[in-house]
Amino acid sequence: MNPLTADRLRADVAELLACDPAEIDPDEDLLDRGLDSVRLMSLVEKWREAGATDLEFPDLAEQPELGHWTVVIEKMIGGNP
Repeated sequence: MNPLTADRLRADVAELLACDPAEIDPDEDLLDRGLDSVRLMSLVEKWREAGATDLEFPDLAEQPELGHWTVVIEKMIGGNP
């Protein structure tokens, strides 16, 4: 499994939204783009398994933007995604 890098996060989100990763603006609201709570929870589970073990649903739902998620996960894993 790939490490939790910014590219990995973007690719995982793009896969769920069935779009090209380059189409996702880091500051856009992903809920407006079609990401729902079920898909959001699947990201939480996937990213927990990949190393963000303390990640919780509200960490992503409160600010559903890829740029914010990248910062949250970076702090959680202590690296640079």
